[in-house]
Amino acid sequence: NEALLQKARKRLSFDELFLIQLSVLQQKKEWDKNPAVSIKFNQELIKDFISKLPFKLTMAQKKSAWAIIQDLEKTSPMNRLLEGDVGSGKTIVALIAVLQVCSNNYQVALMAPTEILAQQHYESALKFLKDFNIKCALLTKSNSKKQNDDIDKNALLKEIEKGEINLIIGTHSLIQDK
Repeated sequence: NEALLQKARKRLSFDELFLIQLSVLQQKKEWDKNPAVSIKFNQELIKDFISKLPFKLTMAQKKSAWAIIQDLEKTSPMNRLLEGDVGSGKTIVALIAVLQVCSNNYQVALMAPTEILAQQHYESALKFLKDFNIKCALLTKSNSKKQNDDIDKNALLKEIEKGEINLIIGTHSLIQDK
């Protein structure tokens, strides 16, 4: 009957979600076996960055940025999803993390799902990080730029490999073998 059918569907849905969650937890346990570099918090730098923004951070942005900064200090890999509506400030939270990592002499790759979004993130990074000596580059299938100037992709890849670029923003091109 209909009642038993609905009950069975609910049970099968639960079983499916349970198995997915179990798989995710097993993967996280595997990832946690790998050490991560501890990124030390530079309070003065982050305060300076925030003070130069043309707007005030929301409480949600502050909480998200702080949670990420705390995770970056740990020696286990961070696994975090930052979600929000368009215009909710995800990019600025990401740039706070970028600045923190770059201030510890590491490079950052920021991957976007589309070329348009990668270009927008690149422009935001150039705008907000201009006073912090962060060398930014863009790498997509059809575009390669460094500090707003076009650059040959192979030349850009060599600069990235040498550690001359602090922040590389792009699409899946960032993880292609070429």
